Amino acid sequence: MPIICAGFYFRLPGWLDSYTVPSANAEDAVYGYNRIRSRDSLPFTMSLPTNKPADERPIVWFDIDNTLYSASSRISHAMGERIHAYFVRLGLSHEEASELHMKYYRQYGLALRGLTRHHDIGIVTWLYSRFTIVLTGSLDPLEFDRQCDGSLPLENMIKFDPKTQKLFEDIDRSKVRVWALTNAYRPHAERVLRILQLDDLIDGLVYCDYELKDFSCKPEPEFYQLAMKKANVSDPSKCYFVDDSRGNIDGARAQGWAKCAHFCEKGLEAMEGGRAKRIDNGKAAGAEGENGVDVITTLDELRSIWPEIFKK
Repeated sequence: MPIICAGFYFRLPGWLDSYTVPSANAEDAVYGYNRIRSRDSLPFTMSLPTNKPADERPIVWFDIDNTLYSASSRISHAMGERIHAYFVRLGLSHEEASELHMKYYRQYGLALRGLTRHHDIGIVTWLYSRFTIVLTGSLDPLEFDRQCDGSLPLENMIKFDPKTQKLFEDIDRSKVRVWALTNAYRPHAERVLRILQLDDLIDGLVYCDYELKDFSCKPEPEFYQLAMKKANVSDPSKCYFVDDSRGNIDGARAQGWAKCAHFCEKGLEAMEGGRAKRIDNGKAAGAEGENGVDVITTLDELRSIWPEIFKK
């Protein structure tokens, strides 16, 4: 089973059937004191080692949404509509909700990140241009997740792709580890991985922990740093990364992640900050982009640009 710890999980033997973390602090919980329930349901405690040596294998990080499945699923559109509706329920007009959604997306990479940063006990005042927006509803990040990501009919929108599964199976695990890195909360990430039948092919998951008061997300530096700590990798040059957001790729490059691929389905439409946008980064597929970033239109192109991570 996976063991879950303040924004990440990794797999433990199947005889461990449940897990909780008593600490709400991400740093304290990385290798901290954890309460685990055994097969016979009798509680016991254990401490995970804090001096675990770094795994020398490079790590391949995969974004999840609009990367492991195509933007043609229109999940980003459905998600954008739900986020907009949530903003309106907080007391904003439709115009104000649209402006605030886009502002927070551009500033933080995630609308909820902006809400939690500026929202205070049910009310936040935000100065935009020449008028002031006041949110009067009560913000609960977990309720946000339930109403937005949690309400998506994912099973009707995406499906298992044997070609993607084969790609993951062909990655040589004696050479690299494979983790997922997402701005979504854990339940949504796990649903997607399960539907795509990739959950057993991912070694670990780093996600935005909405239960933390001041969680971080891509492209904030703290998120990449925490991801490395959770995956127990010390050398950023050993990080590979695939993401559909150029901003997230640039954030990783700024942290020294050496191998980055921008997944760019040019010509398709995706929703960013609540607004539809035609996907096009201006680079030819397979060409090297700015700062050494490879641009790909299908995940299978990773076999060509990163042949060293695949089985011979």
